[in-house]
Amino acid sequence: MTDPDNPQKHPRKKNYILLKIDAWIDSTAWNTGFRAGEIWEDLTIFFRRFRVRGWKRAVFELAGEAMTLGAFGSVLMLTLAQPAFHATTEDWRNKGDFAITFLDRYGNIIGHRGVIHQNSVPIDELPDNLIKAVIATEDRRFFDHFGIDFIGLVRALAENARAGEVVQGGSTLTQQLAKNLFLSNERSIDRKITEAFLALWLEANMSKREILSTYLDRAYMGGGTFGAAAAAKFYFGKDIKDVNLAEAAMLAGLFKAPAKYAPHVNLPAARGRANEVLTNLVQSGLMSEGQVIAARRNPATVVDRAQIESPDYFLDWAYDEVMRLSNRFPDHSLIVRTTIDTALQKAADDSVETSLREYGESYKAKQGALVLIEHGGAVRAMVGGSDYGESQFNRATKALRQPGSSFKVYTYAAAMEAGMTPDTTIVDAPISWGNWSPHNYENRYAGRVTLATAIAQSINTIPVRLAKEKLGIEPIRAMAKNLGVETPIRKDVTIPIGTSEVTVLDQATAYSVFPSGGYQARRHGIQQILDYNGRVLYDFDRDEPPAKRVLSERAGSYMNQMLSRVPYVGTARRAALDNGILTAGKTGTTQAYRDAWFVGFTGNYTCAVWFGNDDYTSTANMTGGSLPAMTFKRLMDFAHQGVSLRPIPGVENPKVAEKPKAVATKQQPQEVTVPFLRPRMLAPETVKLLRELHENLQTASPILLDKLASAN
Repeated sequence: MTDPDNPQKHPRKKNYILLKIDAWIDSTAWNTGFRAGEIWEDLTIFFRRFRVRGWKRAVFELAGEAMTLGAFGSVLMLTLAQPAFHATTEDWRNKGDFAITFLDRYGNIIGHRGVIHQNSVPIDELPDNLIKAVIATEDRRFFDHFGIDFIGLVRALAENARAGEVVQGGSTLTQQLAKNLFLSNERSIDRKITEAFLALWLEANMSKREILSTYLDRAYMGGGTFGAAAAAKFYFGKDIKDVNLAEAAMLAGLFKAPAKYAPHVNLPAARGRANEVLTNLVQSGLMSEGQVIAARRNPATVVDRAQIESPDYFLDWAYDEVMRLSNRFPDHSLIVRTTIDTALQKAADDSVETSLREYGESYKAKQGALVLIEHGGAVRAMVGGSDYGESQFNRATKALRQPGSSFKVYTYAAAMEAGMTPDTTIVDAPISWGNWSPHNYENRYAGRVTLATAIAQSINTIPVRLAKEKLGIEPIRAMAKNLGVETPIRKDVTIPIGTSEVTVLDQATAYSVFPSGGYQARRHGIQQILDYNGRVLYDFDRDEPPAKRVLSERAGSYMNQMLSRVPYVGTARRAALDNGILTAGKTGTTQAYRDAWFVGFTGNYTCAVWFGNDDYTSTANMTGGSLPAMTFKRLMDFAHQGVSLRPIPGVENPKVAEKPKAVATKQQPQEVTVPFLRPRMLAPETVKLLRELHENLQTASPILLDKLASAN
């Protein structure tokens, strides 16, 4: 009898089961494939009825490609729209609810920011003439487009091509509002893309009436005024509701270039622009020639005002500082005492303007920025560009530019903290770090040099060698942050020679640590904030923590000793001040001469100066030791008139030390008063020409008035 539980006794039965399994697998696979083929054939037969031929096939092929490209384009558009989405997350409506009056350091009114509610007029109460003038001039299809006017863009391109220059813009009024609310005036493709998305967002979230009303309330109108209501008060001394057609045309003409067409500055230009606005009204069909003829014959007159120079770049930054502090108090109508010194501000404006006017064309540089900080961190002057009316983009606080060799101070400061001294020697020779091989100017190498010589001559290989062989990148990044650079520093082997972007304000802040003896600069533009009852809501000295030490006394003294050689034996000889005032600092020039810097200091002030172009084009071989150093000297010579000089810690000024002085102690440093002299504000060539004209006029024959009268 067989055992059914023992497979060894039934080999035939086992083989039969395996053959059965194999047959099932084969049949199942074949049936599945056969059935799939049948299904595919059925689907093919089904879809054949949709097959098109001839010209219809071309249409469907294009439609299919369009769907594919459309899907890709949608993903791309969503990616590009991300910056716009982030911009709209801010409380941009309530930001304008603040009404702030700014005072200078001495208590004089210097400007206003925010929306003053009693001066904001509802759109229904604005003069019809003003609304029509704005629409006809800024955006004739405002009520027809959805934020972007492709028809107007094509028309502008055609007009510009016909004229051979830019004579007409393609931006809609909504796009201009998006720029005013969320963006800067920086000219870049990224900014234009973000502006377009923001315009679409505004159209989706605001009515046309709200967009127009907000635009008329927030636009810069020249003379330090924002909004049409404030401009009407400033220029005509009347309420916005009472302006006539001629005045409305003059106001509407300000949106294009408020500094150029401001009537209190250039009345003929303002009237000419107003006449263009009247022509726009006729061409757009909003008015007839008969309706505007009276305004042409009787142009607007303005209140007789002296030209008021408002420190607008500084006020914009100060307004942002107030917004940063605003969560400390509930009031929105505030009086803010700032740190600005109007005399120093005017000197700073004149210094940058004079430099650009005299040398800008030859150096092919169109923009400049400057920040002046007094010992203790108070910002006394700020220049954010060459013309606020043309561009409100603040290049002192918002423009990120490569600092070049002016960044090297952070590498050398880290080296001093690591135990090195100005006399430490290191080899100046070719060096490679990975795939990067930096080289010196004109590819010259000096062999073994001291760190003091290396920084004075701005040798590139030395800070790179310090970072690679002794320090590393992280201590340099940490040093820049500790000294006051708020812009994030990239993790890159090239940063020791200044490839990571910073702002002018960052550089001025960080360099202020050196004359302060290694303590934080505590930069600030707001001294006090008060309500209209005189109650002090914020006081910098009371509410902010004391300065912390961020650089050891030893390292700070060594840095001052090295930096004080740069204006005398180094790359910044044009920056050395007059009257024996010890000067220290560092130049910076970036690749292809795109940026030129000089950041310098005395015991009293620190000043950072930058020149370049908004579009990152190269200058004509401009270095930090040329125009920036000259501008620094022009301003600092003025700033030190009649002031008591503070010494630079760790450095003795031999020129000052020769004068009689009282015994100085560590707690009471030696102070010397500089005589009050007028600084040179004109080029030597200009002075020579004026003197020649004076001599010629003195020796010229007098005019015989009686003969002239008889001839008439």
